[in-house]
Amino acid sequence: MATGGTVREVTIALLRAHGMTTVFGNPGSTELPMFRDFPDDFRYVLGLQESIVVGMADGFSQATRQPVLVNLHSSAGVGHALGNIFTAYRNYTPLVITAGQQARSILPYQPFLFAEGAADFPKPFVKYSAEPARAADIPVAIARAIHVAMTPPFGPVFVSIPVDDWDRPGEPVPIRHVSRVIAGDAALLADVAEALAKAKHPALVVGAGIARDNAWDQVIALAERHNAAVWAAPFNARASFPEDHRLFAGFLPAARAGIVDALDGHDLVVVLGGPLSLYHTESDGPHLPDHTRAILLTDDPALASYAPVGDAIITSMKPALTALLAGPNPPARTAPRPRPAPPTIDRTILTDRLLMDRIAARRPSGAIIVEEAPTTRGPMHDHLPILVPDGFYTCASGGLGHGLPAAIGIALGKPGTPIIALLGDGSSMYAIQGLWSAAQIGLPITFIIVKNRRYQALVDFGHVFALEQTIGTELPDIDFCALAVAQGLSARKVAHADALDIALQSAFDGDRPNLIEVCVA
Repeated sequence: MATGGTVREVTIALLRAHGMTTVFGNPGSTELPMFRDFPDDFRYVLGLQESIVVGMADGFSQATRQPVLVNLHSSAGVGHALGNIFTAYRNYTPLVITAGQQARSILPYQPFLFAEGAADFPKPFVKYSAEPARAADIPVAIARAIHVAMTPPFGPVFVSIPVDDWDRPGEPVPIRHVSRVIAGDAALLADVAEALAKAKHPALVVGAGIARDNAWDQVIALAERHNAAVWAAPFNARASFPEDHRLFAGFLPAARAGIVDALDGHDLVVVLGGPLSLYHTESDGPHLPDHTRAILLTDDPALASYAPVGDAIITSMKPALTALLAGPNPPARTAPRPRPAPPTIDRTILTDRLLMDRIAARRPSGAIIVEEAPTTRGPMHDHLPILVPDGFYTCASGGLGHGLPAAIGIALGKPGTPIIALLGDGSSMYAIQGLWSAAQIGLPITFIIVKNRRYQALVDFGHVFALEQTIGTELPDIDFCALAVAQGLSARKVAHADALDIALQSAFDGDRPNLIEVCVA
């Protein structure tokens, strides 16, 4: 049988052909042979814990819109990483995750670091999972994993690789190209275009699929053509529409009654690239206002199947928007109600609202906001509008520990772009050692810690359950500046409103990673 070298050599050639030359990992003993004679055109980005590794890879993949290889260590490493694998799944991020397995010859003896049921472990939050039966099948499994990851809806995949497979003979893998776009049913999309033209008061709800498909300009054109109000989908994890646009109506809440109230008066709602009915609290009642029709356009058949109301079309966003823009001309319509002005800020007290306002005023042109500060999300919506495509990233899962490493991956994927990582003090502690990776690479990231000394989001959510006291939420005595300096960053603490602008401007003017600890009231 003809070979193309070792399994390692064939796999490296496969990865190179797909442009996957940046590897994120935290290696262990069962992964070391993968890196024998590691090629000079590859880059290995080290994270100090596996969840950080996956978070960095997630950010890099979203920023580049390409599949990314992640290298984890057996069951322990995959276990550490599962929280951010779950987030990558909810983010629709195409990560190709590999993990080491013990040598095949000793697998029957339950060896040290044996990954039992390795292919089952990361399920259900991977699209494909395998531990091939033969060493020679490893490159084929990785090739399949790449194609599955990049077939809509995108998502993470997993391959478990015995340690002795890398040096065995491999077979060349043909380089194939698989379509990454789903063109929706032309007749159904034409019907939607006609319904938009006939509607009296249409609205668009935009989700992260707009950003993933790079359809920012098209959705603006569609909204302007129809003079339609544009709402961000509940918990939208990406920038999908300019938030200073005259047609931007605001952010839908993750609650039935709030969605019904927001969409009241619209006879047609077209949902583009995201869920409409994403709920966070239990409630009864209708999912939509009376006499409102919803149509959902998504590349995820699962989302289409479980949506409680509305017709659905399986499609990528760009072909869908092209079809809608080719529809009949709408009649003249009055402009939708303008979005209410945000609350007035007391500029003498250092609050998260003031912080958001000053970041908006001082941020560099084109800066990207990466957010994991749940309590501050409302003030951010009010005072820190996202104005540019790919200008905002957060996690779609609700799990913590993603934002800090994702900011590192996004900075790697968009070299030279200023990155502002907006983190709660509780959130940041899930991945604080990610600061070391940022310092080692020297990335232009400003990490802003919104320090309210507690898991404030839990305290607030406790009111839903009528809790007078929420246990286990206080976070006193954490010195984030010391943590940052110890890992190689410059850092400063801001405790008064009059010091905020100077600190922000100094941080944004720098070209290396830095941290600001902002003690909010």
